[in-house]
Amino acid sequence: MADLIFYTNPQSRGRIIRWMLEEVGQPYDTEVIAYDQIKSAAYLAVNPMGKVPAIKHRGHVVTECAAICAYLADVSPDAGLAPRGDEKADYYRWMFYAAGPVEAAVSNKAVGWEPTPERERMFGYGNFDKVVAVLDELLTNRDYVCGDRFTAADVYVGSQIMFPMQFGMLPEIGSFVRYRDRLQARDAYRRAQDIDGQIAVQPAEPQEA
Repeated sequence: MADLIFYTNPQSRGRIIRWMLEEVGQPYDTEVIAYDQIKSAAYLAVNPMGKVPAIKHRGHVVTECAAICAYLADVSPDAGLAPRGDEKADYYRWMFYAAGPVEAAVSNKAVGWEPTPERERMFGYGNFDKVVAVLDELLTNRDYVCGDRFTAADVYVGSQIMFPMQFGMLPEIGSFVRYRDRLQARDAYRRAQDIDGQIAVQPAEPQEA
């Protein structure tokens, strides 16, 4: 048994972590959690939220995709996915911008809700258009989150752009399309897609967990 166990469902955000694991290149075991088992006592003992993905590494559980990406980069230094000294500001800034403002703005927009102008200051993202403009500026001026080098931040930020684009929840503007094409050309990304595509589980709504 590997030191690392990956709990996932291929119809979830687990696809982000599958990609990250393939980038890391360390052995791991996969436990596919069907949606009729995601609230089971066995899985709630791993993640009390009853959400996938999660990982257990040497007995320690990590949940939340951004945290898992950052953790795997830290404990796998040979993969070269953690930030160098001069990359840390951009790495942490943009990874957690994607985990907070970007996801909130896209999710709220997708369900048909946006803050009124007088209440925008109550929300970390302001409004959806500002989020799009900020990401566009970032990716117009550089190839990757930290400049010219791919890091774990690109796994997470890229996923938070590519998935919404796929379902029309983010516009296919030039900077996003070019970034997507760079990321999807990576061998690890393609391997992850192939692996998840071969896993048969019961149908569920996209990103239910």
